[in-house]
Amino acid sequence: MPLALSQGPPNLDGIMELMIPQRRRAASYLDRLRRLYAEMDRTYRQAADHYGFTCTGCRDNCCRTRFYHHTYLEYLYILEGWTKLPAARRSEVKSTAAAVCRKCDEADQKGRPVRRMCPLNSDGLCVLYAFRPMICRLHGIPHELRKPGRDVQYGPGCGTFTAQFAGGEYYPFDRTSFYFGMAKLEAELQQNLGLGGKIKLTIAEMVGGREQGP
Repeated sequence: MPLALSQGPPNLDGIMELMIPQRRRAASYLDRLRRLYAEMDRTYRQAADHYGFTCTGCRDNCCRTRFYHHTYLEYLYILEGWTKLPAARRSEVKSTAAAVCRKCDEADQKGRPVRRMCPLNSDGLCVLYAFRPMICRLHGIPHELRKPGRDVQYGPGCGTFTAQFAGGEYYPFDRTSFYFGMAKLEAELQQNLGLGGKIKLTIAEMVGGREQGP
């Protein structure tokens, strides 16, 4: 039976149990992901340096944005970092994450927008920074995406970037190879490890889950 998280996904402790037999087989994919992340970071830094853009001291803080993540691959990579955290810190993060999930559920039920700090953010720093997902690495600066047979799609920078650099010359930051590289790795991982279904999870859902808390 393939492992499918589309129905009631377990949190990281749960997926860790399910994936222990597979972790060795997943290691090569995680190594390839690490190299892909390194290229993302290098390319992003080039563009950010061109603008002179930095996230330091940002009042808007993208860690409050409700990002969804869709790959088992990145879930497993976060797991690698999760296992390195002290037990006391994991417990603290899980408690915060469960509270975030409850607040988001309440806002959804009332049809209200919600911005809650990511449970991995501690005093302005990500406790799993080296293991953060792709969107956390690429968010912030204007970018482009080139899909076969379609016009080039351009995306704006975040609110803080726009406030600082609106009207400035665009520096090419092409995300295409990163998206396609991630999709290829994910497809190979799912096929070779017998994973099934689709996921759509926030970091809070991954590490806290909705089943915890009163």
